[in-house]
Amino acid sequence: MNYLHYEFDLSVGESVEVTLDGQQANVRLLDDANFALYKSGKQHHYFGGLAKESPSRLVAPHAGHWHVVIDLGGYPGTIKASVRLLQES
Repeated sequence: MNYLHYEFDLSVGESVEVTLDGQQANVRLLDDANFALYKSGKQHHYFGGLAKESPSRLVAPHAGHWHVVIDLGGYPGTIKASVRLLQES
């Protein structure tokens, strides 16, 4: 499975912004356990989903180590994206 992967240590309520380059894609925020399930192709839980508009924002529901995964759901193609931590104002 092809995907882009980014890691962040986030506090509760902190956000990451995902900017896709020209196409829709699945944008997921996963904790460590669910990222391991995702990598092994098993059922997993995540925050986010199909991003039809860009940029999209993912918010951490609790503090911890998080994985941002971007994929095309098995469809062919390549993904170009940027991910950044949004600073609290």
